[in-house]
Amino acid sequence: MAKSNRAAMPRRRGGFVTGRFTSTRHGYGFVASPDGDYFVPARDTGGAMHGDTVSLRPDTKQGRAGRSGVVVQVTQRAYTSVVGRFERHGAIGIVSPSDRRVRTEVFVSGAGMGDATSGDIVMVRLTGYPSRNHAAQGYIEEIIGREGDPGIEIEITIREHGLRTEFPAAVAQEAARIRLDVDDALARESDRRDIRERFTFTIDPVDARDFDDAISIEHAEDGRVILGVHIADVSHYVPWDSSIDTEARLRATSVYLVDRVLPMLPEELSNGICSLNPGEDRLAFSVDMVLSKDGAVEASSFYPSVIRSDRRFSYDEVDTWLSGDAPFPDARCEESLREFARVTRHIGERRVARGGLDFETVEAKVRLDSEGTPLEVVLRERTVATNSIEEAMIAANEAVARYMRDAKAPMVYRIHENPDPDALGQISLVLKEFDYPIKDLHGASPATFQRIIAFAHGRREKYLINSLLVRALERARYVDYLAPHFGLASAAYCHFTSPIRRYPDLIVHRLLKAQLRGTLQTDHDASRMAPELGWLAEHSSTMEREAAMAEMDSTRYKLCQLMADHIGEEFAGIVTGVANFGLFVQLANTAEGMIRSDALPGDRYRFEVDRHMLVGEKKGDSYRLGQAVTVRITNVSLGDSRIDLELA
Repeated sequence: MAKSNRAAMPRRRGGFVTGRFTSTRHGYGFVASPDGDYFVPARDTGGAMHGDTVSLRPDTKQGRAGRSGVVVQVTQRAYTSVVGRFERHGAIGIVSPSDRRVRTEVFVSGAGMGDATSGDIVMVRLTGYPSRNHAAQGYIEEIIGREGDPGIEIEITIREHGLRTEFPAAVAQEAARIRLDVDDALARESDRRDIRERFTFTIDPVDARDFDDAISIEHAEDGRVILGVHIADVSHYVPWDSSIDTEARLRATSVYLVDRVLPMLPEELSNGICSLNPGEDRLAFSVDMVLSKDGAVEASSFYPSVIRSDRRFSYDEVDTWLSGDAPFPDARCEESLREFARVTRHIGERRVARGGLDFETVEAKVRLDSEGTPLEVVLRERTVATNSIEEAMIAANEAVARYMRDAKAPMVYRIHENPDPDALGQISLVLKEFDYPIKDLHGASPATFQRIIAFAHGRREKYLINSLLVRALERARYVDYLAPHFGLASAAYCHFTSPIRRYPDLIVHRLLKAQLRGTLQTDHDASRMAPELGWLAEHSSTMEREAAMAEMDSTRYKLCQLMADHIGEEFAGIVTGVANFGLFVQLANTAEGMIRSDALPGDRYRFEVDRHMLVGEKKGDSYRLGQAVTVRITNVSLGDSRIDLELA
């Protein structure tokens, strides 16, 4: 779906609440406000569609669902187009949205149907929005494909989230003209250092296509170490308001769907001259951090550079070498990698000691064949190699943020606000059920979260507890002012280390470079960009959320497609959600399905909200969060990405 670029911040005026409306597949919805969410019954949505900004009149009474209200006005529409299935009915057509949160059909007149036939998946441009008395209207602007076509669900996902798939001609032409120009950059820029003599390496997934960060390790006096983090200098090639920059700004992020990547930058940059390929000279932006023996950052320096990555390593290789399961390729690699693992372990220990969170999570990657058919699920857990890179990047991001903070320079920070008290209250109930030593999270610090994570380690419900804690946290976002990052227990944090795939990092590169050169007021890019930081940060946060949802939707679909070949088979799972209508169960491969409460055998079950349990009214049997169950797949609906289960 095509979306508008700006979203109003939730606020309260004259007794009315203004905020973003989130619809559910069941018709009702919620409006987020500064003092919490308001429940909106299906009958009171006032024609609001998912994502719209609305004005809500709160009810004076609080019902079972908590605070509620009535939508009295839609103040800003989220969508200009809708994706759905087209059906012709005589002289008119009806488009049923594929996103079940959009609870309105779109009527299309004969003139607006074009060549669409029943069963086509189409994009319909909205010309009239729904109200209490009128349906939505529109005309078909694109026929995406036919229902059941291979890959059609991913195409739907792309359009539902308003993702851009093609680069305009002006961007392609501009990218084709860019040259590496290392010698020219060294000659013209007095502050750019040539550090090609340093032994430098990259560590990435084995299937990585672009490399935007490299590492170097050097010994200094008194046992200190200089950890170098070298980031692709995208800002050298992409000036503010160029064609490439304008397109990158709209996209704001690369999107990693299950079967493809939608890059923020053209391939000539992302996989070409900005990628820190081994054995090739590249322009970089370097951060050198002087570390004490126990990982404390004692000093930092920042400068444009020229590097030549000596080696490309994969996470799997590095973990195999460090564990002793295979020999290192040579002595220099061994010394550098062992030292890198040692110093980043100390950096991580110091971060955790101050209260930074260190969640135990697992990432599911669905492996596909050349036709896009899912073959298996590969689970990626955190390892020494992934932790080392993560800690190095966090340290570099913090160093840049502290420097810009102390300089009082214009900046885009990455902040993470304190958790939602209501969400913490719900987790407290779960912790009591599992008899955790910490049962009250009211006003909890990051250190308290870390103690819970540590206690969960090695227990059956480990991933569930980590997942619940992650859900309770507010989403990190970009802002143009300084504020703490709760999850990292950091007073100043930013994103600097991935300018190939994140637009805020490109912004930070431009601002940092201008600050270092003393040209913030005169630099063409920085001076024109600085007044725009507020909306750029908000837009980047919005697009980051869209990308994350699209990635999750595409993975969920392929998981369902994979599990459709296993109907009737039994699997071990764990209960990850409990509602009055049933149990959500996650399988070992992260696929999630539902057992409807009326399908639970031998009893009638009631939902105990406070305890997150379904309890049998006659026999007293119960099902709760974190409970291990064995389930059988009874049905898979690919159109809804839904897996139906029953107890085995």
